[in-house]
Amino acid sequence: MPWVIIGLAATTMLFMALVLSFILGWANRAFHVEVDPRVDAAIDALPGANCGGCGYVGCGEYAEAVVLDDEAVNLCTVGGKSCAEALAMVMGVAVAVSYPWRPVVHCGARYSDRLGRSPYIGEQRCGPANLVTDVQGCTYGCLGFGDCTRACNYDAIHVEDGLARVDYEKCVGCGACAKVCPRNIITMAPFKSERMLVVQCSNHDAGKDVKSVCKVGCLGCRACERTSGMFSVVNNLSTINYDNYTLENLTSGLVAAKKCPRNRLVFVGIPSDEDILAVTGEELPDVIEPDFKTSVDDTEWRG
Repeated sequence: MPWVIIGLAATTMLFMALVLSFILGWANRAFHVEVDPRVDAAIDALPGANCGGCGYVGCGEYAEAVVLDDEAVNLCTVGGKSCAEALAMVMGVAVAVSYPWRPVVHCGARYSDRLGRSPYIGEQRCGPANLVTDVQGCTYGCLGFGDCTRACNYDAIHVEDGLARVDYEKCVGCGACAKVCPRNIITMAPFKSERMLVVQCSNHDAGKDVKSVCKVGCLGCRACERTSGMFSVVNNLSTINYDNYTLENLTSGLVAAKKCPRNRLVFVGIPSDEDILAVTGEELPDVIEPDFKTSVDDTEWRG
């Protein structure tokens, strides 16, 4: 009879639904993982940029690390101080003194400053160009093909006259430009103030060799080192000890900057109103972005 077949089918379906409901209920209890409510609170405190500047894949992973692994609460470069304070409140901890991290381009050579540059007709990207021998004389300098510009989601870095330059008013410190630079001349540095004194060169060659490839590269002459304890010349290149970067030491640092024969010690960042007024009518040297590393070696932050 048709109604008997229909009834059996309906009964079978109901029985299967009951069994599956029981199994799913049991699985939900057996495999349930308690989620610390602080994780959701930490995620809400983060900006949601998922830029990876903190060293984690995204904000969710960083939030879990803060709550579950006691990770530092001040690693979010985009959120900055307010984000660190919010995370600290979630975790019930004090916020350690921290500074915003911003990129520094350790090269100050424009096209006209570069010697021994060869025509390059390959793929117009820094990565492939870096594999070509003698694409330019200086193996440490900015290649200028804009990989950093394409990597930035905030329109904060541009190539001008062959040189990467950071717009610090737009920069959030995500570090994408530093990660993509094949020569590692862009590094992330803690900005203790809106403007920082930096070394605009990455060349570790001897002064004579630097002169043969660049008109503005650091010669390692040690004039800065002799003038200020903030500086030391390491592997033929001037470096700044930012642990000693204080207002008191900066006075001698400014004297050292004036003595640099190549004008490679410059301020980068956002100028204050006082800075602008102080130089009104003066012709100033170009201010370039701070960061450093090289195609030859992956060095630590040095100024």
